[in-house]
Amino acid sequence: MRPVVWRPPVEPSAAEQAVIKAVRRARLFVFLRGHRHELLDEEFQSELAETYVDSPKGQPPVSPARLALATILQAYTKVSDDEVIEATVMDRRWQLVLDCMGAEEPPFSKGALVGFRTRLIESDLDRRLVERTVELAAATKGFGARALRAALDSSPLRGAGRVEDTFNLMGHALRKALGVIAVLQGRGQAAGIPVIAAQAGVPALAASSLKAALDRDWDDPGARDEALAVVLGLLETAGAFVAGQAGDEAAAAAVAVARQVRDQDVDLSGPAPVLRRGVARGRRISVEDGEMRHGRKSRSVLFDGYKRHVLRDLDTGLVPVVGITPANAPEASVTGGITADLEAAGWRLAELHIDRAYLSSALVRDRGPDLAVFCKAWRVRNTGGRFAKDQFSLDFAAGQLTCPAGAAMPFEPGKTVRFPKSTCAACPLRARCTTSSHGRSVAIHPDEALLAELRERQHTPEGRAELRKRVAVEHALAHVGHWQGRRARYLGTRKNLFDLRRVAVVHNLHVIARQSATDSYQLAA
Repeated sequence: MRPVVWRPPVEPSAAEQAVIKAVRRARLFVFLRGHRHELLDEEFQSELAETYVDSPKGQPPVSPARLALATILQAYTKVSDDEVIEATVMDRRWQLVLDCMGAEEPPFSKGALVGFRTRLIESDLDRRLVERTVELAAATKGFGARALRAALDSSPLRGAGRVEDTFNLMGHALRKALGVIAVLQGRGQAAGIPVIAAQAGVPALAASSLKAALDRDWDDPGARDEALAVVLGLLETAGAFVAGQAGDEAAAAAVAVARQVRDQDVDLSGPAPVLRRGVARGRRISVEDGEMRHGRKSRSVLFDGYKRHVLRDLDTGLVPVVGITPANAPEASVTGGITADLEAAGWRLAELHIDRAYLSSALVRDRGPDLAVFCKAWRVRNTGGRFAKDQFSLDFAAGQLTCPAGAAMPFEPGKTVRFPKSTCAACPLRARCTTSSHGRSVAIHPDEALLAELRERQHTPEGRAELRKRVAVEHALAHVGHWQGRRARYLGTRKNLFDLRRVAVVHNLHVIARQSATDSYQLAA
């Protein structure tokens, strides 16, 4: 059976009024109690119900509207799944929102909550939950349909998986494979791994740290290379043992992870295997979370995990769209998902305020004439005091580049213009332009027209004022970071996108509640 529509009372009971009066902080509980019927209206509840299989047998599932509220409160209070179940019977604020005042038994189980989260992710309804907050704002505040003036920025999100070096990565993956086999044999993982490792002829893999079990002087390059040969031997022995078992996909997948680490980190082309210099592109850094990557916030600040991206509406303060990418992915790579979410919601951008990392994105490159982009342009280099590119005249209509001396050449976006060496050799301004015997060359950016516009704009007070508007998204990122934390709750990009989306819901509800409180004060005054 599909879940029935949840219709909790709109007006608070006497017991609920007492709880509302007692709440001094954590006012989001009170706001959700007053607006839960609007946020989770019957139409949206029908969308949620579609994720459940319609069966004539059994009891109706727990109302997904209740589970959605619990999911929001979980992000708000930063508690685990077990603590959610505990809070439904121990915390009257939770009972206030979930319509179970005085309950002695939880209104749903942990399994129901986890299953609902899986359904949200599989059906992309966590995106719809964010949209519902924007729709609630439109209904309560009169924000009509309009094009968005938005700012986009990112911040680091450290991964939840353990980051290890090459030796321990391979050891961890192989030990995981042996643990799977131990469980299949009914031995239990903790007690079974040493037994299975002995059977496989790889007792060193029973240790929690392979490097500790090998006990080498890791500062000695010779000892390190010798240990690497030993680890590769363990990989081959353990891999052959796993392949000879009854067959389990999880064990085989763990061995495949160890081989992936070997292929990325080890150079096998020489007479003896050695660790590669540098870091392979897309290098795996965690066994448990294969999507985490090394990232760089600045030249000196490194982090491991993901980047969270937040699009903030500059007019309302709401966050309509968010995104998650691996830490090593360029910022511009997120805009495909951002665009898809905007289109799914039927929203259109009128202004986009970004930093330079997003300039190469499809959102900017494929923009229409009705989208204005505000960004600080890349600095034009002026080597040795010679003429910089912005001192050349660009006629985009005619596709012509004119140098300071008046020589003109045709140009195409994304290509380099090379002036004839004979022209440059006879030019009276040659010493101020180039020292090359082949003549001056000028690289034209694929979106040079936009860069020229940005450079011209940022030289005006009005243009610099527009650039400062992007600071608002940094405030939104700080709020989101407060609720989500610096470290990811889940493994993998998609689950962490779910977590970021529900945090965006919390942020948006705070914005709406704050504005509602301000309006109420103004009316009272």
